[in-house]
Amino acid sequence: MSDLSLLTDAAQAAGEVALPFWRRTHKSWEKAEGAGPVTEADLAVDAMLKDRLLAARPDFGWLSEESEDSGSRQSTSQVFIVDPIDGTRAFMAGERTWAHSLAISRNGTITAAVIYLPARGKLYTAKLGGGAFLNGVSIRSSSRSSLDNATVLSAKPNLNLKYWPNGLPQMHRHFRASLAYRLALIAEGRFDAMLTFRDTWEWDVAAGTLITKEAGGMVSDRFGDAPIFNNPKPVLRGLIAAGPPVHGDLLRHLLGNDSTKEGWDQPKS
Repeated sequence: MSDLSLLTDAAQAAGEVALPFWRRTHKSWEKAEGAGPVTEADLAVDAMLKDRLLAARPDFGWLSEESEDSGSRQSTSQVFIVDPIDGTRAFMAGERTWAHSLAISRNGTITAAVIYLPARGKLYTAKLGGGAFLNGVSIRSSSRSSLDNATVLSAKPNLNLKYWPNGLPQMHRHFRASLAYRLALIAEGRFDAMLTFRDTWEWDVAAGTLITKEAGGMVSDRFGDAPIFNNPKPVLRGLIAAGPPVHGDLLRHLLGNDSTKEGWDQPKS
C-alpha cells in the first residue's frame, strides 16, 4: 500500500472513531501550561492511528499532539506527523470545522498528506509531485494577483499594526478554528491567504503545507523561510500560505526591509 493510501484509509478510520463522540457528552479537560483542551475523542483517535500506522510502517518515527514525544523520531528519516483532532474547541462546541491531519515527513520534507473533515465530508489529499485533490477532484490555490481586497484566514491579533511596518493592507478577514482546515481552504482556492504569527506546532500544519504547495500555493514561516519538519522541538515560526503573488505581497508588507524581525512579539492567539 502506498503512503498516501495508508494515510487516507487511516484518516477515514479516524472519522469513524471521532464521530460517535461528536455532539454527545464526552470527557474533556485542559492540558498543562495553557496548551488548550483535550477530549477523550482526541485520545481515542490518537491511540487508533498510532497502532494502525506504526503497524504498517514500523520503521517510521511518530510525532503527535496527543502522544508523549520521546525524541526517538530524531533517529528515523521518515516520521508520521499527526494531529488526531485539529480544532478541538470546534469539536467540543458541536461545530463541523474540525479535522484529522496526517502527514509523512522524509528528511524534513512532507511527502504525503491527508486532511479529513468527517463532519463535512471533505477529504483533502496530496503526495509530493502528484498534485492536490479534494474528494478525488484536482484543486488549485487562488490566482489573485495582489493582496488588495484579498480574503485572509487569520485570528484578529495578527492584524495588530505593530506587525505591519508598511501598513495594514486592505484585506477581508475570516476565521476557522482548525489550522489544517485553513490551509486546505487555501489549497482549494476558497480563500486567498492564511497567516498565523504564533509559534506553530508541526502537527497543525504538516499535512496542509504539502496540500497547499501541490495546489500551486506557497508556504513559508512568518519570515519567509520554507518550513522544515521533524525538528527536535517540533515548532515553526508561524506560517503564511497563499498563491505566489499574494504570498510575496504579504511578506513585503510584513517584513519591509528587515528579513529577521528579531524580538518580534507573538500575538496571544
